[in-house]
Amino acid sequence: MGRDQWRAALRNPVGAAAAGLLVLLAVLAVVAPILWGDAAEETDPAALSQGSTSEHPLGTDALGRDIMLRVLVATRYSLGLALLATAICVVAGVLLGVLPAVLGRRAGRLVTGTVNLAVAFPGLLLALFFAVIFGVGARGAVLAIGLAGAPSFARLVQTNVAAVSGRDFVAAARLAGVGRFRLVARHLLPNIGEPLVVNATVMAGSALLAFAGLSFLGLGVQPPAYDWGRLLGEGLDRIYINPAAALAPGVAVVVAGLAFTLLGESIAQVVGVRAVRRRRPPVGDQAAAAAAAGSAPETPGDTVLVADDLRVGFPAPRGGWTYPVDGVGLTVRPGETVGIVGESGSGKSLTALAVAQLAPDTADVTAARLEVAGVEPRGRPESEVRELLGTKVAMVFQDPMTSFNPSMRVGTQLAEVTRVHEGQGRRAALARAVDRLRTVRVPAPERRAHQYPHEFSGGMRQRAMVAMGLMSTPELIIADEPTTALDVTVQRQVLRLLKDVQAETGAAVVLISHDIAVVAQLCERVVVMYAGRVVEELPVGQLGAAAHPYTRALLASVPDLATDRERPLATIPGRPPDPADRPEGCAFAPRCAFADDACRVRPGLAAVAPEQRAACWHPRSQPLDLVLDVLSGGRS
Repeated sequence: MGRDQWRAALRNPVGAAAAGLLVLLAVLAVVAPILWGDAAEETDPAALSQGSTSEHPLGTDALGRDIMLRVLVATRYSLGLALLATAICVVAGVLLGVLPAVLGRRAGRLVTGTVNLAVAFPGLLLALFFAVIFGVGARGAVLAIGLAGAPSFARLVQTNVAAVSGRDFVAAARLAGVGRFRLVARHLLPNIGEPLVVNATVMAGSALLAFAGLSFLGLGVQPPAYDWGRLLGEGLDRIYINPAAALAPGVAVVVAGLAFTLLGESIAQVVGVRAVRRRRPPVGDQAAAAAAAGSAPETPGDTVLVADDLRVGFPAPRGGWTYPVDGVGLTVRPGETVGIVGESGSGKSLTALAVAQLAPDTADVTAARLEVAGVEPRGRPESEVRELLGTKVAMVFQDPMTSFNPSMRVGTQLAEVTRVHEGQGRRAALARAVDRLRTVRVPAPERRAHQYPHEFSGGMRQRAMVAMGLMSTPELIIADEPTTALDVTVQRQVLRLLKDVQAETGAAVVLISHDIAVVAQLCERVVVMYAGRVVEELPVGQLGAAAHPYTRALLASVPDLATDRERPLATIPGRPPDPADRPEGCAFAPRCAFADDACRVRPGLAAVAPEQRAACWHPRSQPLDLVLDVLSGGRS
């Protein structure tokens, strides 16, 4: 939390009162044993078990010791033990919470299941269970309370880590080759710190109450030591003789517990926080899909990316598998610019994530062949894959705001790539980051490198993302709709920047976009995807001779200066199919004016012209300017 947030929490009357009580308790914890420690131990045989008097305002205990002084002196021990138990709870909870992100999938699921099982038991029951295991006494009670609260804290950490793990800046860090432990320490935990602080503060109050309860039951602090819980138990035996003997430690426990809880709630209001065994797809389905996809294109030896029959599957809610990416074939040569176009949900981005080994953990990625920069990443040790992807592949994500870790300065994030893979020192890595920001034309790069992502404009953030990819010497740059959130002027600047970077580095570029006009401006070859499959592949120069009705419909839906304003804009009727309910034959058939009985069988990619292939039983050959008539129901 920043200073402004702390100040806002303390400006809240409840937060200010709670903070004031905690400060008072902290002062008492420090000075009370020094000022009254000896006096609290003095016995007075002439004043055994007395009620309130001028000399002893709260009376005396069975040995004639002053109860008020003992309550004040017990502040240090009571708060100290509660905070120690909270620290154990937080440390154990954080470790258990981040383990699923560090361990493998099976071990991570085992840890998650164990935490879920422990959360199902009441915290007090767990505390009593651990108290019996660790034995009677302050040490056993501290361990019992700390470990009893760890499962709920671990659940909180797991939930927040899972939410942050899906952000683009985490995917960017993985692509840069950042190891699991460094990923947790630098990118995950700093971005979930606020809810952890809030819940740790509230948990301190709960730990105080729980510790007092164990001491009251005789399982906590043992004589001659004492805390508020033990004083409460002793005073309760004489509650009818001297009620103040039990009331004073009870009030101390309640006030301290409320102070921690209310401060946590005040902070929460400021920061806005209130508090499968993996199934494998059947081999038969893969073989059938490979046969239906048709023959893969011949791939020359000099390629930077080869994907043959790439499939990405997810477990379906009712059993079986759903394939948002189904049999994609893609080849990219060094220095080539390839565009992947299609409507939202066509599988463009998921294809790129699968190629970059960034597909979600629940996904099953298979391919007859998959090579990136001449290396097959599947089946290799994680360290080798990180090294490959961190140095050979750069990825520019769609949303520049979520592409950076908001808690780290931009220069530090760029420098991390070099520090991880080349072992450079902090200064040298930061100097390279500044140089790369200058390369992508970020003004005042020295100053910008020390700023946070929210201080950059959208266009500047996207430029910085390109600069991150250039921290090494990538052979492949994957740009996933890099201009979606930008205005037209900045879009043109970013596209020109990608072209300039490609010219300088010789890297291949895969540009993913739903806008076929943008792809036509930048790319040399276009791959059209629909419903998770490639339906056409052709050079940009041959777009005017597109053969697949879907490609022609996409082109027709792009207005230009020559578009007849008297006619309605062309649209594609219907909507793309759900991957879980895709037609057995041609997926575009329900929206196609040329569909017939032949389209009930899935077509494979077949050559329709030199360097052009289409997956269609009825490839078009008429001039593209007639496509409007086609969309309105005409046939050639």
